[in-house]
Amino acid sequence: MAQHLVIMAGGVGSRFWPMSKEDYPKQFLDILGKGRSMLQLTYDRFAGIVQPENTWVVTSSQYGDLVHEQLPEVPLCNILQEPCRRNTAPCIAYVSWRIKHRDPNAVIVVSPSDHDIQDVPTFRNVISQSLQFASETDAIITLGMKPTRPETGYGYIKADLSLESSRRENFYRVDEFREKPDLETAKGYIAQQNFYWNSGIFVWGIATIINAFRVYKPEIAEIFDDLRPYYDTPEEQAHIDAAFPKCPAISIDYAIMEQAEETFVYPSEFGWSDLGTWGSLLKQLTPDDNGNATVGEDIHLYDTRNCIVHAPGLKKVVVQGLDGYIVVEKDGMLLICKLTDEQRIQTFH
Repeated sequence: MAQHLVIMAGGVGSRFWPMSKEDYPKQFLDILGKGRSMLQLTYDRFAGIVQPENTWVVTSSQYGDLVHEQLPEVPLCNILQEPCRRNTAPCIAYVSWRIKHRDPNAVIVVSPSDHDIQDVPTFRNVISQSLQFASETDAIITLGMKPTRPETGYGYIKADLSLESSRRENFYRVDEFREKPDLETAKGYIAQQNFYWNSGIFVWGIATIINAFRVYKPEIAEIFDDLRPYYDTPEEQAHIDAAFPKCPAISIDYAIMEQAEETFVYPSEFGWSDLGTWGSLLKQLTPDDNGNATVGEDIHLYDTRNCIVHAPGLKKVVVQGLDGYIVVEKDGMLLICKLTDEQRIQTFH
């Protein structure tokens, strides 16, 4: 059983302006101030589980060189480049057919490139158990995060906690997937105690996911079946560039997860966050006694509460008298914005 890692790194990720830009999105940035980009931290947390030669990155054609620059350990032939954005289902289909061409018995974990995980040892244990379960069954596995608050920015997974797998502990059948709720609905989910945040991290055998595409999305399967003569050849990219735009733009949740029968969730707790906004970063960082979080070498806060200040490139920063603000500096661009107005940032620049 060969274990493979797929990192999805094709998103634009522009909501972290002024740090992120279309030609340099958030997955390539050191958002957390750890000296490693989000992509590199994603790669790092699978150390000891998956070997570099079995690591794959699916990205946009404009980011291929950037992926190679940040992850030189990953073979160039394992950096797959999409000619256009078609959401996660075609992305996963492409890399799955590519892996099957090389290793028809592979077991795969699929991870986004822009999530933060605080308890890496626990995460690795969960991943190892999930890979083992996938190798023994035809299960499609997703990691469900035990919610810590009624979050409206995440999708949810409803688990049937009465139906634990007979083969291995901690795996439960999925009842259904729910879209991002309003606040009252989210509070109801929390109260029921069998709803989990949908992490977007999946584990499955290569035959399982390819069979699922053939059953539930045959039009996608047909596209990548037709490309089999060109995988791992010099002609591959040209044929992908021609065929990939024919795929429907659809997420893996809609295409496969919500329809498949053998779907299991592993309820998990390892300090997970989908870092989609500055507000989500504030929740993930360790705050001071006034609810502030900072990333930078010399930041001083006075009479300031519930703020995030991100300025690792400046020698000294002083903030006084703010409550509930974002303060970010990057390359001479400065953002000062209310946390409650963060969604409006996109209209400002």
